[in-house]
Amino acid sequence: MDQLPLDGRLTDLHAFARLSEEGIDLLLSDSTNAEVPGFVPPERDISNVLRTVFANAQKRIIVASFASHVHRIQQILDAAHEYGRRVAFVGRSMVRNMGIARDLGYLKVPAGLVVDVKTLDDLPDDEVVLVCTGSQGEPMAALSRMANRDHQIRIVPGDTVILASSLIPGNENAVYRVINGLTRWGANVVHKGNAKVHVSGHASAGELLYFYNICKPKNLMPVHGEWRHLRANAELGALTGVPKDHIVIAEDGVVVDLIDGKAKIVGKVQAGYVYVDGLSVGDVTETHLKDRRILGDEGIISVFIVIDTSSGKIVGGPHIQARGSGIDDGAFTAVVPKVEEALNKSAQDGVVEPHQLQQLVRRTVGKWVSDTYRRRPMILPVVVEV
Repeated sequence: MDQLPLDGRLTDLHAFARLSEEGIDLLLSDSTNAEVPGFVPPERDISNVLRTVFANAQKRIIVASFASHVHRIQQILDAAHEYGRRVAFVGRSMVRNMGIARDLGYLKVPAGLVVDVKTLDDLPDDEVVLVCTGSQGEPMAALSRMANRDHQIRIVPGDTVILASSLIPGNENAVYRVINGLTRWGANVVHKGNAKVHVSGHASAGELLYFYNICKPKNLMPVHGEWRHLRANAELGALTGVPKDHIVIAEDGVVVDLIDGKAKIVGKVQAGYVYVDGLSVGDVTETHLKDRRILGDEGIISVFIVIDTSSGKIVGGPHIQARGSGIDDGAFTAVVPKVEEALNKSAQDGVVEPHQLQQLVRRTVGKWVSDTYRRRPMILPVVVEV
């Protein structure tokens, strides 16, 4: 609830108060900053920092921001205009969103300020600003590709990169990987850790308390955040008078009913990720992904054996091969006697069913690999009956 918004459009607190008088049965509120005390500073607070960065930049300035953050992009445009630089948008979502914002009048662009990225080669480096996506380390975003030297725009020593965002929980490693990659190529990286180039778009605890006291909801459901954020938000709601048995924390797929003025969990439906693999959508499951992870990390060992169906004795093999496991095929001579011994014993016990024999081979070879190499590759036994 920015009290000094760049466009002058204040949050309509009177409307929330009117809704409160009518009665709000259920309020679903963002929890991301519920653990942060106080109030979020206004967006305009970062303008002076941006101007300082622009004033000190010797070559190109590359700004990474959310493609939906119109006010942030507006401040970048204002600073670029003040310091005589041209701006180019990089990335499909950034170009599309800023085009829509400009058409609707939310983005004020001085004439001649924004140019096509293809014309940048004709401009001096100290007159260029690039605005792109990738502030959260997304692998296919423009900034990540620049850091990996996989983009038409090449980072050179002296470039200034501004990460105009905070770290979304869980993205820390990806973002730091991008920062390290950009620094490696000589860029001066400015981020929230070393300069105030971002204020959050998520309400802090003070604003949430203020909001709950205005709305006075009968039921509260904290949303958008990890469990620690949801819990913190629930505690804020309880402090403002929402009964604890009227506060619901629900994960994806949980069914919540609102009956007789009270929200409660009543069931769950199947919900989760839908995996896209090539042309197939939804066919890949967690089991398939687990197999792929094992193959990628540990490799595969195949064991081929021919068994006499009448006696259960080995008439061919075992032939053992490994791929991607780091184990030389010659090393398997040590486990062949163990496999033969286990199969002969099973034949004496009358076990001749192929599936049971495959499981026996898998256990025998798996134990040997684990004891010898401390590895757990995928083991694929093939038992052929003759």
